[in-house]
Amino acid sequence: MKTYLYFTLFLAFICLPGTTTYAQHTGLYRNPVIPGEFADPTIIQIGDCWYAAGTSSEWAPFYPLYKSDDLVNWIQIGHLFEEQPEWTTASFWAPELFFYNDKIYVYYTARNKAGISYIGVAIAEDTRFQFTDYGPVIEWGGEAIDAFVLEDEGDLYISWKAYGLDDRLIELLGCKLSADGLRMEGEPFSLLRDDEHMGMEGQHWFKKNGFYYMIYSVKGCCGPESDYEVYVARSKSLKGPYEKYSGNPILKGDGKDVLSCGHGTFTELPDGRMFYLFHAYLTGTGFYGGRQGMLQELVIREGWPAFVAGNQTQLIQETPFSGTVQKSISSFRDDFTDLSLSAAWTWNYPYMQIDVKTNAGKLYLSGKPVTHRNTGTVLCLRPLLPDYSYMTQIQAGESTSFQGLTFYGDADNLLLWGSYANKLALKEVRDGHEVILYEDNLTSDNLYLKIEIKNGTYASFFRSMDGQEWVQILSGENEMNLSPLVRWDRAARPGLIHQGNPEEPAIFDFFELKYKGEY
Repeated sequence: MKTYLYFTLFLAFICLPGTTTYAQHTGLYRNPVIPGEFADPTIIQIGDCWYAAGTSSEWAPFYPLYKSDDLVNWIQIGHLFEEQPEWTTASFWAPELFFYNDKIYVYYTARNKAGISYIGVAIAEDTRFQFTDYGPVIEWGGEAIDAFVLEDEGDLYISWKAYGLDDRLIELLGCKLSADGLRMEGEPFSLLRDDEHMGMEGQHWFKKNGFYYMIYSVKGCCGPESDYEVYVARSKSLKGPYEKYSGNPILKGDGKDVLSCGHGTFTELPDGRMFYLFHAYLTGTGFYGGRQGMLQELVIREGWPAFVAGNQTQLIQETPFSGTVQKSISSFRDDFTDLSLSAAWTWNYPYMQIDVKTNAGKLYLSGKPVTHRNTGTVLCLRPLLPDYSYMTQIQAGESTSFQGLTFYGDADNLLLWGSYANKLALKEVRDGHEVILYEDNLTSDNLYLKIEIKNGTYASFFRSMDGQEWVQILSGENEMNLSPLVRWDRAARPGLIHQGNPEEPAIFDFFELKYKGEY
């Protein structure tokens, strides 16, 4: 990969004034606090700031990283890893940040060379988040995912979900760690077993008021049928036995705005208040944003964790700090004037070897397929709202490489709107089969392209010679429903695409994404 792909830890993009998408009332905020796909979040406090990271799955760079000084307004500052660790191949899930001995640890899930999910560990010296990877710390059973680390009486213990991919019951296991946090010491022990066959994962393990608590998630994590919920169990002993709360679930969807919720960690404020950062699917068109980052206050009542607002996820909450005003979601524009890419850009790394650079206000994008899937090389964004439009300018011409816009589910399911060989074309790839939906000859090399998305997946397509006057293609037909391109566990993403000869890169003058309306 080219050295110019390294991301800075500071945003390099320009934010345009956006429409107000959240009600701006002092003392109240609206979930999600981290909009867009942000599954399995972890949170830590260092000094006066909080840092959160989440699953990146099959998208690079790995594990998006956010920063906040009020728990409500978050800004992406980079990723935990710009390059994937040497022992890994795919499926970057559920990072867990841990601040210990003035260093930042991350325990993260990824597939090894044999395709088995295990847990690695890396350490950064400070909040520049320049991690040194130490490889797998847990290689156990049919899989090991969803790490969490607890410090107890000077010792470190790690817990994880085990046996989720073989015939044994799912368990939450624990084991003592070495003093440096880099290896297991002694034999693993069982904390909870999935005797009810509901699933069990995404645990937060903590000690308070003489009890060890295990907050964990059950049922289906992902997709339109997700019924994820948050449970809790407790014990007087670290190793158990753990008693499940008779009042479970302590958090679930509300049946109206929130479909399902789970897999989070909490942070404790200096005054003792606790706030749980977790992910949730919204209902309706908000579902197409994927699992998004939510915040809700947690307390201990009668010896059990409970949420201040009740056991249903609430969109409107009181801010943790007085005077906080939640900022609106802003539109995005990149004029490619910086040498490094914005931290917002992502690509589907298992299927493409990407080659990208910026020079004199232009982006040059090309690449090679890693597998047999030659459906293109992409740079994409996580959509933050279900209604938006995005556009770019290209220099069309005789190049046989396709260049333009994409709505991208994965390497086998995507839409392409752009030009090649003096032609304008709209193509759809579904389950690996490409179909041309529209094609026309071009009379000018100067071309602007735009896609409008409504309700998460309904698309309209536009062309222009000057970026001002737009002509809609297929205008006599209904908006195209792109929901079949959405993958079961992640959101489809808007972005830029190159398909064809790596020696003929796609050249883009700018990219702009504008949001409309609100949830």
